[in-house]
Amino acid sequence: MSEKNFEGKRTARERLIKEREAQKSRDKRRRVLVVGAAVVGVLGLAAVAGVVAANSGGGKDDSDKAGPVVAPAGAVGKGKVAIPVGMTDAPSLMTVYEDMRCPACGMFENSMRDTINKLEKEGKVRAEYHLVSFIDNGVKGNGSKYAANALGCAQDAGKFHEYHDVLFRNQPEETDDAFGKKSYLLELAGKVPGLRGATFDGCVEKGTHAGWVGEVQADFDKSPYKATPTVLLNGGAIFPQKGNEQISPANLVKWVDEANKGKPVGTQAPVAPSPVGAPPGVRGSSAPGR
Repeated sequence: MSEKNFEGKRTARERLIKEREAQKSRDKRRRVLVVGAAVVGVLGLAAVAGVVAANSGGGKDDSDKAGPVVAPAGAVGKGKVAIPVGMTDAPSLMTVYEDMRCPACGMFENSMRDTINKLEKEGKVRAEYHLVSFIDNGVKGNGSKYAANALGCAQDAGKFHEYHDVLFRNQPEETDDAFGKKSYLLELAGKVPGLRGATFDGCVEKGTHAGWVGEVQADFDKSPYKATPTVLLNGGAIFPQKGNEQISPANLVKWVDEANKGKPVGTQAPVAPSPVGAPPGVRGSSAPGR
């Protein structure tokens, strides 16, 4: 090979290396969505290995924290940033961080919902939902924030789990800000018997829990978790897998049963107090399951 040809090839390689390094730098600045799916279980449910990286950072929009911070009825945890579902004395705790516009969250919920519902109703596990809203900043819009606020309003009415499931069953594409239309959120609320009414509708329209939604996102920003869905069982990550086992309906039941071995199931349904500023008679969910 001539010295000229050798030098030309070396220059081409160096240029290719530089281009690859530049691409890596660009990729680090992007919000990355990685969704994988595995078909599992005798009922053909999908267990999703999905991750939405929150590189864009949420909770920085001033509109997230507009107005007073009014937590929904029965919200729990430091700063009351989580909405509980299930028996309060259930032996295991499942912690879920979700963005209502996150497609991987939708896949997780729509494939695992029946199993989670059953475990909650049996008193084997209780859940705490953290409704984050960073996708609004990355893809633009208000759907994450407005949907989270509406879910807070549904919690006030004792209908969180029903409305939560309806929203995920009707989740738009990530780039479609349909949840940014309060009229659409109210339309979907009509699918939940007993939810629509002056109190709920006014809460959605006025953004009663908008300040709280901002606090939930700020808490997520300070946490070690940077993606949705993040799902923990008794503090340990189980999504997309636990150890070498991928999440599935059967595996979730097995993991919960292993964690609960020798412990009694829960029997105490939550009774939440009225939220600050709510009209008399508005109370949180006392439903034992989802």
